[in-house]
This record gives sequence, structure tokens and C-alpha cells, in this order.
Amino acid sequence: MENLNKYADTVYQIIGAAMRVHNELGGGLLEPIYNEALHIELLEIGIENEPEKLLNCYYKTHKLEKIYRMDIVVDDIVIELKAASEIIPEHRFQLFNYLRITKKPIGLLLNFGMNNLYGERYYYDRITNECHLLDKHLDPL
Repeated sequence: MENLNKYADTVYQIIGAAMRVHNELGGGLLEPIYNEALHIELLEIGIENEPEKLLNCYYKTHKLEKIYRMDIVVDDIVIELKAASEIIPEHRFQLFNYLRITKKPIGLLLNFGMNNLYGERYYYDRITNECHLLDKHLDPL
């Protein structure tokens, strides 16, 4: 497994920025509002990020017409935002698909739809092609 410690500080800052957004806006708004607000909050603390990053898909050597749109990408970290009453398996699968396609090692699933911000951290293992839940220290659970 890759050494994930190098991502710890950035993940911590991203989650802190998401907490500030949730504290400012509260829960219950539409996902695009949180996306734009988190983009701004990350820029304000000096973290460059790409909101609404397009992700091309391929079958063999053929580029498909279907294009995914990832919520926010910070270097090797994919951030998937939700504004739902609860996280369901399909939300996780969406993040896992992004990690598998991009081969990026870290994914954050952040839900702004509840009274408190809820987040999950995942690691993508290129060897097994699987995603694993991480604790707040980025250690596997």
C-alpha cells in the first residue's frame, strides 16, 4: 500500500474548509452551491483546485461520448460532494468509479445535506483495483 501520510495535511485542510462552508451555509442547499463555496474556500486558504473537472472515458482505444464531471479535484485527491439526507452505496460507487478511472489514490466523500458535515475517506489500490475506507489518520479500517 502506498504511503498515504503525504496526503494527510491536504486532506485535513480540505475537510476543515468543508466544515467552514457547512458552518456558514448550513445543510439543505443544493450540491452546486456547496461545490462553488468549497472551491472558493479552498482558494482562500491557498489550495489550488479544479471544480467540475471533466473526465473522459475510453473503451479500449476509443474515446466514449459519455463524460463524467468530478466535483472538485485537488492534485491526487478527488472530492465528491453530496447534499443528501444520507450517504447511500451509489454515492460511494460514483467516487470509486472516479478513482478507478483517474488512478488517483485518495477520494473524499463529503455530505453537506445533514445537520453536521459527514465525510468518508478512501484509498484506491491500483494493484487490486479496489477502494478501501480510511480513518481520519488515513489508516485502513
